[in-house]
Amino acid sequence: MTPFTRVEGRAYPLPISNVDTDLIIPAVHLKTIRRSGLGRHAFETLRHSPGNVFDDPVYRGAPIILAFDNFGCGSSREHAAWALADLGVRAVIATSFSDIFASNAFKNGIAAIELGKDAIQALLSGASEHSITVDLEHQTVTSAAGHRFHFAMDSFRRECLLGGLDEISLTLVHEPDIRQYELRTGT
Repeated sequence: MTPFTRVEGRAYPLPISNVDTDLIIPAVHLKTIRRSGLGRHAFETLRHSPGNVFDDPVYRGAPIILAFDNFGCGSSREHAAWALADLGVRAVIATSFSDIFASNAFKNGIAAIELGKDAIQALLSGASEHSITVDLEHQTVTSAAGHRFHFAMDSFRRECLLGGLDEISLTLVHEPDIRQYELRTGT
């Protein structure tokens, strides 16, 4: 995983609640076990609507999504996090998340940032004109419009994201200890 310290750029404004995993990546695309290539199908249903934010050049390549309550609800498909990562999203800022989605996002290097509705509204109001910065080290979200919001995050997830540690690399950090144990026990 790529270490996540700071991400800056435009944010896709998605001012809706209950963005479910089927909206993020339709079930027809779940037949693959490859993580790459799913970004082109992310929010496919919304992309069929003229003037959608995901095809708007103002937001092209945006590394952040802004949304409301219960982002990532629905089925527990990890493909949703894979699709967002392949789209280039590094952070989703919402008022709340589905627990399973937040876990899958974390495992794929995406920060799930919770802010209050007023903060989300303020960020949405300037999304078409101002960039947003997510600073994981200082746990702040700021915008070029002058907004500054502090957020809380589980310390284990924060440290893993900062260090770019997924489950495998986290285990490998302890490789010397594992090797010593194996030598002691003869396994």
